[in-house]
Amino acid sequence: HGGTGKTLCARAVANRTDACFIRVIGSELVQKYVGEGARMVREMFQMARTKKACIIFFDEVDAIGGARFDDGAGGDNEVQRTMLEIVNQLDGFDSRGNIKVLMATNRPDTLDPALVRPGRIDRKIEFGLPKLEGRAKIFKIHASKMNVDRNIRWDLLSRLCPNCTGAEIRSVCTEAGMYAIRA
Repeated sequence: HGGTGKTLCARAVANRTDACFIRVIGSELVQKYVGEGARMVREMFQMARTKKACIIFFDEVDAIGGARFDDGAGGDNEVQRTMLEIVNQLDGFDSRGNIKVLMATNRPDTLDPALVRPGRIDRKIEFGLPKLEGRAKIFKIHASKMNVDRNIRWDLLSRLCPNCTGAEIRSVCTEAGMYAIRA
C-alpha cells in the first residue's frame, strides 16, 4: 500500500544512524537519454563509497525493477539497462560495509526475481495498514500540533477508518485543521 510509512521509515533509519541519505525515485532514474539511468546509478554508488556511512534508498523501485519482457518496441531497454546496473552494483557489494541499500515498492509482485533474490535483497519487510491502536497513535501525532478538544475519543475516530493509511489519516487531520480555520 502507498502511504504506509516506507519512505518515512527509511528517513528515520538514516537520521538515527547519522548516515548520508540518498533517496532516488525509480521513475526519475529512467531518463530520455540512452544510458543515463545506468550512469546515474553508478555515480550514486561511487559517491556513497566516499561517505563514512550511507543509505541509498530506491523509492518506487518497481518503476525500474519490474520483471523483464520484450514487447518488440524496445521502449523498455533503458529501464532494463538501469535495473541491470543496480543488479551489477549489488553484486559487487559487501552488505557489512558502510553502504546500506533499501528499496520500497507498492507492487512487490511485479519485481524482477533477479533483483530480489537472496544476496541482493536479503530482507523483505511488509508495511501493511495500521491496526486500530496504530491509527489512534497516528491521529494523536498529527493532532498534537493542533488545538483540539482534550476529550476526543481517538479509539472511536480510529474505528471509523479501518482501511486508512497513515498518509490518509494525516490528510484527515490537515483537512480538519483547514476546516477549523475557515469555520
